[in-house]
Amino acid sequence: MPRARETGISIGVLPTGPTNSVLDVAGVGLGHTTLVRDETAPPGGRGTARTGVTTLVLAEDAYTRPLAAGGAVLNGAGECTGFLTATEWAVVETPVHLTSTMQLGRVYDAACQLALQRHPAVAEDVVIPVVAECDDSFLNDCRVMQVETPDVFAAHQAALDSRGATVPPDEGAVGAGTGMSCLGFKGGIGTSSRVTPAGHTVAVLLLTNFGERKRLTVAGVPIGALLPPVETTPPKPAGSCIGVVVTDAPVAGADCARLARRIGLGLARTGSTAHHGSGEIFLGVSTTCRFDRDGRPEDSSRVAGRGLDDLFEAVVDAAEESVLNSLLGASTTVGRDGNLSEGLDPQVVTRLLAEAGRAGH
Repeated sequence: MPRARETGISIGVLPTGPTNSVLDVAGVGLGHTTLVRDETAPPGGRGTARTGVTTLVLAEDAYTRPLAAGGAVLNGAGECTGFLTATEWAVVETPVHLTSTMQLGRVYDAACQLALQRHPAVAEDVVIPVVAECDDSFLNDCRVMQVETPDVFAAHQAALDSRGATVPPDEGAVGAGTGMSCLGFKGGIGTSSRVTPAGHTVAVLLLTNFGERKRLTVAGVPIGALLPPVETTPPKPAGSCIGVVVTDAPVAGADCARLARRIGLGLARTGSTAHHGSGEIFLGVSTTCRFDRDGRPEDSSRVAGRGLDDLFEAVVDAAEESVLNSLLGASTTVGRDGNLSEGLDPQVVTRLLAEAGRAGH
């Protein structure tokens, strides 16, 4: 499936990193476990599985040297474990795991096991893993806990293996994004990166599961309004979006929260209005602003004040492009009870952009 750039869509003016993804930040990895099954309905079988888990490794030594972090909420009808701790201490010390709403607890359990396995000291100085969710029950049978502990371990290992890759990671209907829908079409995982004039890399990872078809906007063109309306029966739930911005710029926790907040501007450009029932929860992380286990900062300069402006711009543009990559990377998916989430046709998007005089933008 093509990414936004491959269809001629270019968002903003800052250049992307080599893979135009979170993998452009040194030490960062992204891995997925995708679960697609068609069995008899519970209790006889596990039903229809269109779900999974995605793991974002921020740094392999995040437990011993926590990273500066901050969070922001656009609309809070969702859950992200570890969010309060990150807000209070302004650090994050585990990978970020993404999954579906009803499986958050199971993934949290596995994340705790993973932390204990890799860092025995966790038994004496506990951690609260970061696990965030969106609701995939339109396509996925949530009567069964589809994700197992080995699935979380596999996603984590895949994330470790992906570090330093020269190609972008899989996007769309993979991992946690397998059962997600966005702006009336199939959504899921999307990522993009930017490089600032100062040479800092800023990358965004999204789990997209929000919005209405009629509001879909691509590069400023109201694509959704130009397409014929489609009635979805049953209607898709309001949805959510989990966003993580990761940068190698040395940014303190309070300013990481300011970076995270800008993800919402990128979503708005694509058509989000943050519905009442939607959970837009964002986390910002700096991989070079580090602390010891007692919270003492390591010596390094900080990017702050007006120096953040280029980082803000990078977040907004990368978030917008991440949404588009999540849409263009996902094909039509049929899930439980025959519910269908239509893939966004890149050729249709290209044609409508050309008709609006926005080809190559």
